[in-house]
Amino acid sequence: MRLTTEFVVSALVRRAETAGAYATVLRNGDPTAGAIYVLVDGRAGTVALFGPAPAYAADPDAMPADAALTGNRLFSAIPLQPEPSTRAAMDAIDREARMDPDLWLVEIEDRAMRSFLPIIEV
Repeated sequence: MRLTTEFVVSALVRRAETAGAYATVLRNGDPTAGAIYVLVDGRAGTVALFGPAPAYAADPDAMPADAALTGNRLFSAIPLQPEPSTRAAMDAIDREARMDPDLWLVEIEDRAMRSFLPIIEV
């Protein structure tokens, strides 16, 4: 059984806040199957955006230890152009939302730039 997106987002927010970060849901998507995007704001002009990793990038025999926390959903960094900024991240989310209006967006404010996600390199 796959965890619902709403459950995974709720757990992510709780995990971040338990660790001392501030997390909020900026955009609600489909509660059962919406894609999850996470904007990490370091509050010092640094931001990072993470989204679903491509399915081909995951090695089923080498899942990150924390993948179970997201129902085995994996994430990867999304390059922000022309520079990593909140504006570039929101522009990327707007482009994604035109293709997938059911996406979720979670913002995490954390000076240590922790995403609290299982991240893989693509």
